[in-house]
Amino acid sequence: MMKIGIILGSTRQGRVSPQVGAWVKEIADKRGDAEYEIVDIAEFNLPFLGAAEGQENVAAWNEKLASLDGFVFVVAEYNHSITGALKNALDSARETWNNKAAGIVSYGSTGGARAAEHLRGILGELQVADVRVHPTLSLFTDFENFTTFKPSSLHLENINAMLDQVVAWSTALKTIRG
Repeated sequence: MMKIGIILGSTRQGRVSPQVGAWVKEIADKRGDAEYEIVDIAEFNLPFLGAAEGQENVAAWNEKLASLDGFVFVVAEYNHSITGALKNALDSARETWNNKAAGIVSYGSTGGARAAEHLRGILGELQVADVRVHPTLSLFTDFENFTTFKPSSLHLENINAMLDQVVAWSTALKTIRG
């Protein structure tokens, strides 16, 4: 059975990514087609790329990623891009990402679409196959007071379609990883 990590892409105080990630996992767990787990980059306390200290945390991060067959990124949009913490986490594990699949669930004032598009370019460089279906969540309609996640039911179909693609591509790509 495929192992899919739901990566929380924000580490700031007051972040909403844990709410979104828990919602994605709740939907995913009902499917029975893969093992899904939340992977919170905040828990790894990654040093900035190239720092001498904290390399044991980088090793633990790479070990976690190596145990997974695919990913769902929960992405917040900051200044038309992904968070610095997510970029650092991506850069801290170069080859461990290779030949795996990923879906993106983004949120922000424009549904996080600009952050997702930026992430797609980075994933391409890391040899991660990102899937086509991309659920976008609006801070204006899917969050109460911009802090409490209350997703519209219309997103359920897109989440399941994205997960279908992530599982299919993860299964296919596992054959070339050996």
